Amino acid sequence: MKSLIARSLLAIALCAMASAALAQAYPSKPIHIVVGFPPGGGTDIIARLMGAKMQEAFGQPVVIDNKPGADTIIATEHVAKSPPDGYTLLANGTSGMAITPVMYPQKLAYDSVKDFAPISMLGLFPMVLVVHPEVPAKSVQELIAHLKANPGKLNYSSGTTGYIVAMEMFKQMTGTSINHVPFKGSAQAVNAVVSNTTQMAINDTLPIMQLIKSGRLRALGVTTSKRISIDPSIPTLAESGVPGYNMVLYIGLFAPAGTPADIVGKLSAQVMRIVQMPDTREKMAKLGVEPVGSTATELGEAVKADFAKFREVVKVGNLKP
Repeated sequence: MKSLIARSLLAIALCAMASAALAQAYPSKPIHIVVGFPPGGGTDIIARLMGAKMQEAFGQPVVIDNKPGADTIIATEHVAKSPPDGYTLLANGTSGMAITPVMYPQKLAYDSVKDFAPISMLGLFPMVLVVHPEVPAKSVQELIAHLKANPGKLNYSSGTTGYIVAMEMFKQMTGTSINHVPFKGSAQAVNAVVSNTTQMAINDTLPIMQLIKSGRLRALGVTTSKRISIDPSIPTLAESGVPGYNMVLYIGLFAPAGTPADIVGKLSAQVMRIVQMPDTREKMAKLGVEPVGSTATELGEAVKADFAKFREVVKVGNLKP
């Protein structure tokens, strides 16, 4: 028995030494950040910004892998099943980690809480309600009146479940009816409004601010409780006829569950440092993203809290994927 205990302790010690050596050498090859959307959307843009900074910090290539489709399920499942060695990471956020799991009635092949190790929340995405210029509404109140006079005649586009829930909250709080047209990513969803294929959308600021400034889209309100610094002329939905409306999305970085704590800690420390860099914060602010750089624990708590927050909206709206 003493010999068995000694061998067990030796095995544990050797495993700990191997884990420490692995973490100390990390990274020794390219890191892949998987994004569940096509290039050009908010998550993709921030992932590429962070990837470039991580490449400078670690001295290893950081590759962005776009795996769009199925409301980020394809990308998320890919990372969940990847080796937990810190070389395959996931850039995902409110939609993929908290809304998609409660929106899909079937059991997913992963658990967004149990199967991932949070690294850091990178930033917050405010969203904007936009319409095609031909829509006869120049304010939120005028839009609500138009929707009520034409129930079910206008379409909205979305690139992920976060935007669906944001619009569903708008519908529930205003008593309006709008048809949903889904797309694989926010860039395509925004382009649908530009071409008048759909008439409106709620989307993050990254793909649309230039379109708003050029007059190709009309902004009616932001989803946050306060006006956004990138364009304070746009009123909030809450002050424009939808009192109490408040929703903001986040983007975070995750590793597969089982990734050594030392590697997760190393990644978390670097990401938090990168987000606090003045040039990073400046670039994010210009994109309309509020820099965060949270701890791993804070990101994990945010994912859990959002499950409860959005479950009721999905239930009341009877939302289907």
